[in-house]
Amino acid sequence: QLQASGGGLVQPGGSLRLSCAASGRSFSIYRMGWFRQVPGKEREIIAAVTWSGGITYYADSVKGRFAISRDNNKDTVYLQMNSLKSEDTAIYYCAVGVSSGYYSGLWSVSSYNYWGQGTQVTVSS
Repeated sequence: QLQASGGGLVQPGGSLRLSCAASGRSFSIYRMGWFRQVPGKEREIIAAVTWSGGITYYADSVKGRFAISRDNNKDTVYLQMNSLKSEDTAIYYCAVGVSSGYYSGLWSVSSYNYWGQGTQVTVSS
């Protein structure tokens, strides 16, 4: 089970930190990612990280503003979001990839097997 938290209402230029913990799991974690979705649009990758090597991926839209990190001991991934803009408003989802073999890439929805319930982030003055 993935439990995401940390969303809320923030003014433009503000910051939020999202957390996602994988609890009660019976699988191995190989990568975790954050995606976001707004109504009428497809779910898009924001950031992702490999679990053992800590290799990261960021969407161009968030590079330099967002930072993904992980705590392997707590099975938790974080997303620090700074300099937030109104266009960052969305529901944010965390996801975990549990397969060790070939996968489509950290940026691909198909590389993830389980998804959290989503947390709303609203950037507005």
